[in-house]
Amino acid sequence: MKKILMAKGARTIVETCAGVKPGEKCVIVTEPSMMGIAESLAAAVYAAQAEATTVVIPPRSSDGQEPPAAAAAAMKASDVFFNCVYTSITHTSATRNAAAAGARGIMMTQFNEEMMISGGLHADFAAIAPQCQAVAKALEGAEKIHLTTPHGTDLTFSAKGRPGNALTCMIKPGTFTTVPTVEANVSPLEGTAEGVIVADASIPYIGIGLLNEPIKVKVEKGMMVSIEGGKQAEMLKANWASKNDPLVYNVAEMGVGLNPNCKFCGAMLEDEGVYGSVHIGTGTNITLGGNTKAACHYDLIMTGATIVADGRTILKDGQVVI
Repeated sequence: MKKILMAKGARTIVETCAGVKPGEKCVIVTEPSMMGIAESLAAAVYAAQAEATTVVIPPRSSDGQEPPAAAAAAMKASDVFFNCVYTSITHTSATRNAAAAGARGIMMTQFNEEMMISGGLHADFAAIAPQCQAVAKALEGAEKIHLTTPHGTDLTFSAKGRPGNALTCMIKPGTFTTVPTVEANVSPLEGTAEGVIVADASIPYIGIGLLNEPIKVKVEKGMMVSIEGGKQAEMLKANWASKNDPLVYNVAEMGVGLNPNCKFCGAMLEDEGVYGSVHIGTGTNITLGGNTKAACHYDLIMTGATIVADGRTILKDGQVVI
């Protein structure tokens, strides 16, 4: 029964989000545990009179690890690629190179069958897109961005020269988008972030998910220097330490969730899309306009945020005001 119910979501991803056209070459990169969703995508691609090739890869050992060379080559040679995996390959050279070659990319990290049937995937993406683009434009190139929340976040950074990225769930050649999160983001200039990050909602990686208590991170010169909290904070601290890569502590991104259909559930692409939420990405930022390639990219999600960019308020207490 679920395969039947997933058909509508698969069609939305293929036709609305990816805009697949007859005769196009589509590559679905997936893992064994995600084959049911990959098959529903392949069926929707076939129904759109396009060519579907499924590439099954071994699960990556950590988020941000490059996919096998053959998978990367297939992505680069495609018109459209769907990264339907549990362990993220979004922030990789393979994704960046495929987009640079003109392919269109759909990121479906940690997707599950319920997400295909209900939730953020069934939002009106065309109606949301103008607001997402406006927020991205307001963040782009800002010399000073100030992020605060009632939970204790107080972070400043510069995004001078950095692009504002509008991930609207609808793509054009040479771009990629996450689905179903709708977000506007920007990558801080390395070394400029200063202050405190307090995640109160979710860190949907390494089994953490929804937070039982806030996690507080101190930031100096663009790097996270201390982590405080309970058991979940210790999990995060241990995982970062296990990477043996100082760049995992880089403050890589600030993103604003803009999908009114998304709800916090512990799944990355639902949680990051919750309307009015803000996430601070860590580690890699090469796919966002930055220069850092780290061993991973995680997102720390918070609520009730206010964002001021070059004196202009963009978000006030979790509500877009531009």
